[in-house]
Amino acid sequence: MKRKKTKTRIYVCHTFYHVYVAILKEMKLERESASDAYQKADIALSSISTNFENLGERLQKTGIFHEVIALDEKREDFFPELAKYRKNYSNILKHMINRMIFTKKLAKCEIPYLSVIDFAAYEDIYVFCDSDPIGYYLNYKHIPYHAVEDGLDCLKNLDDAYVANHGHFKLKTWFSRRNLIFIMNGWGKYCIDMEINDRSVVPTDCPRFVEEPRKPLEQALTDRQKKLMIQAFIEDADKLTEQLKPSHEGEEFACFLTEPHPVDVEARKKVCLDVIEKYCKGYRVLIKPHPRDMIDYTELCPDAVVLRGRFPVEVLNFFEGLRIKKAVSILTTAMNNMDFVEEKLNLGASFWDAYEAPEKHAYNKKAGLKLADQ
Repeated sequence: MKRKKTKTRIYVCHTFYHVYVAILKEMKLERESASDAYQKADIALSSISTNFENLGERLQKTGIFHEVIALDEKREDFFPELAKYRKNYSNILKHMINRMIFTKKLAKCEIPYLSVIDFAAYEDIYVFCDSDPIGYYLNYKHIPYHAVEDGLDCLKNLDDAYVANHGHFKLKTWFSRRNLIFIMNGWGKYCIDMEINDRSVVPTDCPRFVEEPRKPLEQALTDRQKKLMIQAFIEDADKLTEQLKPSHEGEEFACFLTEPHPVDVEARKKVCLDVIEKYCKGYRVLIKPHPRDMIDYTELCPDAVVLRGRFPVEVLNFFEGLRIKKAVSILTTAMNNMDFVEEKLNLGASFWDAYEAPEKHAYNKKAGLKLADQ
């Protein structure tokens, strides 16, 4: 006998961008539902890879979600007893046996931390980045869920499912669909579908891919919803607006969008300085740090305007009258959604070749897939 569902929806988020998309999806439902039929969803903020600081409190104040839940999801290295099952073996049989053991053991280890949420009570569960332990846990518990892409068109440059499993890929997906091992991004047995922004840019195929473009969700927001979006992510909108004003008539801005890559901090600093020197000369420089990039850019670039606060850059679309002449990024696909930018320059993954070994960032290429941004 199937258990009765007592709750509507929950979004499991690991980054600020995940929260942004969750809000877009929820606001669409609010617009399309009759007022007496609409029931708010819950949202879970996992601390496994992101310090959300006071985002949870701000979300509660906006009233967008019914409940905001802190989720203490643990990395696999939190459980040292699992390390022996993560060794790579050239013998595929030995490798798969170890992986089957790891799949079940990781899920069991997560139970004390993830069972604080009764996932089985929800009609729909949306998981961003199901490669994290939550994916293992839900499959172990036989709880169906919807996967959602980690970042905007992120599979274009890194298809995790294929890259991590490109040896004997078909065999491994066969095992995953039978819940013997776990593969993310639509290949798990209990993954209903995998939501992506644009199917045409993904170099691989999965029968569970479902295209759900983000831009129409943004364009359909009401004025009230745009204000709520700003309130959720921006602690001091007036201060940010002041930062974005030209200091004199005719002044033009060039904005560099940083990334949490390369992993080496000194290399990342050099990337920033070189990009500004080569592509931002003659402009007043704005730096928008990635939410997971912890470098102090005010110290590194004292003459630049560093946008304070950790928020998805797409939120700037909702600031009326904002205009930036030029934006530069390495791989940040979010730049494509910056409607207030006149000229957009995406340098591509090969730009990093001068700062680290190419195999550290050319993931799809290394696995034999087309690398979208050469």
